[in-house]
Amino acid sequence: MQVIRTNQKMETAFNPAQSFAALGINLDKGLNDQLPFSAADITAGSETELQPIVIGNCDKVDLPLTIRDSRAFSNLQRRAQSGEAPQQLLYQLYEYIHDQNHQVWENSWVRFARCKLSRYAEQVFERDLLADKQNPEKGQRSDAERFQFSGPKGEPWVRVPVSYLIKLALADLIGNQQRLHSNLNRVGESLLGHYLNDNSSPETFSFHVHNLTPETGMGRSLAKETAKRDLFTQLLIRYANIRFGLLKAGQEARVYFAPHSPLQQKKLNTLIPDAFYRQLFMSPCLSGWGQGKKKHKYMQLCHQVLSRSQMNAVSKLREAGIITNNQAGIITNNLVVLPTLSNTSLANNGVHISLGSKQLTGLCKENKAAAVHEKYLGDLATKIMEHFLPLFVTTYSAAPTGSISPISTRRRPSAFFPTNSTSPTCPCSGDTGRRKRAFPFLATVCPPSVHTVSIGH
Repeated sequence: MQVIRTNQKMETAFNPAQSFAALGINLDKGLNDQLPFSAADITAGSETELQPIVIGNCDKVDLPLTIRDSRAFSNLQRRAQSGEAPQQLLYQLYEYIHDQNHQVWENSWVRFARCKLSRYAEQVFERDLLADKQNPEKGQRSDAERFQFSGPKGEPWVRVPVSYLIKLALADLIGNQQRLHSNLNRVGESLLGHYLNDNSSPETFSFHVHNLTPETGMGRSLAKETAKRDLFTQLLIRYANIRFGLLKAGQEARVYFAPHSPLQQKKLNTLIPDAFYRQLFMSPCLSGWGQGKKKHKYMQLCHQVLSRSQMNAVSKLREAGIITNNQAGIITNNLVVLPTLSNTSLANNGVHISLGSKQLTGLCKENKAAAVHEKYLGDLATKIMEHFLPLFVTTYSAAPTGSISPISTRRRPSAFFPTNSTSPTCPCSGDTGRRKRAFPFLATVCPPSVHTVSIGH
């Protein structure tokens, strides 16, 4: 709304006609077809975050091998022997690694011989190892050795998360195509940028923007594209398992939709320090970022602040008398269970839906809407999410379980944790962090795995 005048009492007056005119809306006509985000004005895209696993024996899969060979595990052994750490903790971690009944490793990386990559995939991999993709003269990232090592016979091997494995599979497929399919190669190369990752979960976003209209079933067209993209991703995973020799090496990579963090990963989270947890599961940000190492550090800050926020939330809830300690010293009651101050937030799975307005986009292109207007719209959406949607936290969930009873089901609060962040750039205390939180009420209007909506243009 546009401010026309203010009186001495600083009461704001406005003229609706002038406000609507700024948006190109004629009040003499019906508003339903003229307002932004009306039925004929909506565009949409989706981002999916999948749950990766690697199936195999503990002597073959990267995650248990990395834990067993880590300095953190050696330090725990030494401290347990000297009595500085409880023997039970070492036993539980050892059992986690060597349990023969445990053949599924959530968010594990994979390793395979580098010679399996096609020439084009090799080029893509080398470029993603650069410290600055816009300035190759800076050389490789300082942590490039994490992704390269010598195999059993001294040959070069590759070690990458499943999220990046999908992109390598697509690049390898493109590199193995004949020149006869040059048009197909160009399409494939355009899709590489749609496979990116900044969390443990493999992320993809829509291959094209959708116009949502009643004739096309509104969100049904977006759901169809999301389903096709998931099928394409499954085919790439299957291709990687065979082409890169993962199956022969005792590693089978898979991805699937999962709204909750895996139970085994939650268990591991309670057994190892936060720093080691981030080392194991933090995405290296190889794909989708010009300076991947800087983005990686940024995500580390996010997880640190979330852990700190959880600690602050516990103290606030205790002060308010909402939660109390039980005999075991664990903070618990009918509403929440918070046995640890760490969290598995790096496993951020689900579907994000972004809604756009062709009308607002056109105004921006015509310079009729300045950046300040965009900020107002963003602030409005943020305030709605921050103050209204958390009211539904204990009522509905985006998980397939649907309606949640806070008495029958113990669960952590999903609203925004208070932070004492000293970093002005941490998204966990700003708009981006809020948009990435789960808003459980969406179970009533969206598919079960959908957990957040961002609105903009």
